[in-house]
Amino acid sequence: MKAIITEAYGGVEEFKTAELETPGVAGNEVLVEVHAVAVNRMDVKVRAGDFKKVIPLSFPIIFGWDISGTVKEVGELVEKFKAGDEVVGKAELKKPGGFAEYIVMEDKLLVSKPDNVSFEEAAAVPLTSMTAWQMLKDKAEIEAGEKVFIHAGSGGVGSFAIQLAKYFGAEVTTTTSGKNVEFVKDLGADTVINYWEEDFSERKREFDVVLDTLGGEIQEKSYDVLKPGGRLVSIAGKPDKELAEEKGVTAMYLNSSTKVDQLEKIMGLVSEGKVKPAVGQIFPFSVEGVQEAHKLSESGHAKGKIIVKIK
Repeated sequence: MKAIITEAYGGVEEFKTAELETPGVAGNEVLVEVHAVAVNRMDVKVRAGDFKKVIPLSFPIIFGWDISGTVKEVGELVEKFKAGDEVVGKAELKKPGGFAEYIVMEDKLLVSKPDNVSFEEAAAVPLTSMTAWQMLKDKAEIEAGEKVFIHAGSGGVGSFAIQLAKYFGAEVTTTTSGKNVEFVKDLGADTVINYWEEDFSERKREFDVVLDTLGGEIQEKSYDVLKPGGRLVSIAGKPDKELAEEKGVTAMYLNSSTKVDQLEKIMGLVSEGKVKPAVGQIFPFSVEGVQEAHKLSESGHAKGKIIVKIK
């Protein structure tokens, strides 16, 4: 099978084409013919070696762990799926990803893809939507009527967080660049702050919840926009809990995880049209395509999800 691999940590120049043997399956494994793969910021950081001490990987690495595709073969213990089923899921980081014609995943990591959702839309869902759900529900315990501030609303996590927060009944304010104001409004944001023109931190003590996807100085400034007793949830660096306590708020860090029950719920919302995957640019399955997809993710200026179309 054709695959795009890396044999060392580094820049996008490390990507290369390889011909590999199509893997077999056993037990609870499922062989999926890959149709589409999403590129996440996590992928860029892994490629650069940022996590090599925490998550040691063996080379060669096949990147692309958010996948959608068609089941080709199942192991003898698999009852949930059969050949021909269309599926979506998040592969394990320590195993080969989806920049290949085929991928093997455990059945417990896959859910059915609704017929009315494209493969590209489906691949856009797993990591960032589950992250947004876990920030809002598992950590912030958002309630209807609360005011939520979401940083970087046009990004992968932000675009899902806006829609899910609205689904949970919250009032949403988000930040974005001037060129993406209409985009985040279309996602459901009630108020949009164009960070080219306005400093969000001037909104003193206004919000019940802040979702921090940026970290650093932005995170520190975010404490000042929370109401007393408000909650900040970050995925971009562990918050300073002492500073949060001084400000009279709660700060939490989320290391998101795969929760298939959440993914099934979100795919249901997508099928019902209540949440729409914000697919941005789609790149071809080639070394150049994968390189450009990673460059765009690395730039931090992607609108919506970055997809590589495998088939």
